Amino acid sequence: MLKNNPENILVCVAWPYVNGEPHLGHIAGNNLPADIFARFHRMVGNNVLMVSGSDQHGTPVTIRAKEENTSPEKIADKYHKIWSKTFQELDFSFDLYTKTGTENHKEIVQKLFISLNENGYLEEKYSEQPYSEKSQMFLSDRYIVGDCPHCNSRTKGDQCDSCGKDFEPIELKNLKSTIDDSEVTFKNTKHIYLKLPEFQKSLNEWITSKSYWRSAVKNQSLGFLSKGLIERAITRDIDWGVEVPLKNYEEKRIYVWFEAVIGYLSASIEWAKSSNNLSQNKELWKEWWINPESKHFYFQGKDNIPFHTIILPAILMGAGEYNLPYDVVANEYLNFSGKQFSKSENWAVWVSDFLKEYDSESLRYYLSSIMPESSDSDFTWDSFFDSNNNELVATFGNLVNRIQSLIKSNFNNVVPQNKNLDEIDNNMITDIKKSFESTGNFLEKRQFRNGLKEIMNLAKLGNRYIDQKEPWSTVKTNSQLASNTLWVGANLISNLGVLIAPYLPKTSVKISGMFNIKDNAPEWKYREVKAGILIENIEPLFKKIEKENKS
Repeated sequence: MLKNNPENILVCVAWPYVNGEPHLGHIAGNNLPADIFARFHRMVGNNVLMVSGSDQHGTPVTIRAKEENTSPEKIADKYHKIWSKTFQELDFSFDLYTKTGTENHKEIVQKLFISLNENGYLEEKYSEQPYSEKSQMFLSDRYIVGDCPHCNSRTKGDQCDSCGKDFEPIELKNLKSTIDDSEVTFKNTKHIYLKLPEFQKSLNEWITSKSYWRSAVKNQSLGFLSKGLIERAITRDIDWGVEVPLKNYEEKRIYVWFEAVIGYLSASIEWAKSSNNLSQNKELWKEWWINPESKHFYFQGKDNIPFHTIILPAILMGAGEYNLPYDVVANEYLNFSGKQFSKSENWAVWVSDFLKEYDSESLRYYLSSIMPESSDSDFTWDSFFDSNNNELVATFGNLVNRIQSLIKSNFNNVVPQNKNLDEIDNNMITDIKKSFESTGNFLEKRQFRNGLKEIMNLAKLGNRYIDQKEPWSTVKTNSQLASNTLWVGANLISNLGVLIAPYLPKTSVKISGMFNIKDNAPEWKYREVKAGILIENIEPLFKKIEKENKS
């Protein structure tokens, strides 16, 4: 599984709006799978660059600023710090987590804007846009609600939540602003539009060729294209965001949906110029963005699919020199007790609250086990408690504790000598080695739940092996048989520590420390523990959680 010829792997993680704290839905949907994927590819020897950042320019930020009677900049900085701290506490291994408010991001966005304009993919048009007289502001689609012109259902934006049909906002009846419930009028205004129809054929051919994409991603993208692409405005009548690099557009800003997806490129360039890039080669970002052999993986929620399969590729095609996504790894939604997580309705489990009571490793494990890869999944407190107690503690932790205790009590904490292993011993070693290939194949395919199941199946197999061999009994009658069993057991623990590293990095480090292995980033291969090594006593890896009523 180790790479003889390392690949350049770019891991791009969705940029969150920083208008509030992160909840568990954000973590399970894109950040955790991206981190597992990045860690795995580093272990197999690939050149990984994992980037993301805070989307500071979205309308939700300006609304939150009004609610808190402060500036968008202060709100964006406040929540950027909170998100950054949360990601550190969850051990996400970003090479750079930045924000859209940097000069570097502004420079790169404006550069692509100018390239698209020079290449003939932008045009100026006048249009009627929704406006709130009460708030004295133009409204984006997400902040207007009205009756669908097709089915009369109450809906937001430019696509009906009930019948799914598209329309122009001006076609909605009984329009209201969701910000202040005021009536909405329309005002004529000029904007710059991206000529998306010119990319229709290229995008269709490109997406059709992606045989390895998740079916939901590919089908949604082709369905979007089947309706026919229309020109989309990429500027807005707002004063918060990246300035438009054109004359007579000083009062407008670049629309956030255009600007934010360029963040993956701007973050890569920022990383190359930063001290995080140990090579100090400021052009190193090109190895991921210009080198055609590199692969880009975009980890998103399903609501972001068109932005990364249609909008971003069109921008990159139009600019003319950058690599397109290799895969858009979009998850479904993680719900909370049967209802969708919602910031606005305060229906969520906030990460900061969770980590005050429970360990980050327990959270990473549970969310990995229920990751909404192909359908929505559900977080419940009972299933979290069961996951920790019945799987992490009773299966994985118990195996480590049993083997460690037996070596301590019978061999003075020293890994015993192995000699003439029997068939059962050799089969156990073979199963350990096979787990690297089977688990690795699942991780390569972005099937993280299946990868975790493989690791836990190995732990279950290990417990059955110890039960079958009964070293606590054989040590009294045949010391060498017990030695062989516990040597195999020590190697089982060592390699579970390697296999679990992408999912539970702290646990992996603890297991390495148990055998006095200083490498906190092991390679993805069988790691043998030699006889004679003194085992360090470690605390139980996981603690049982008493069930609480969290309703």
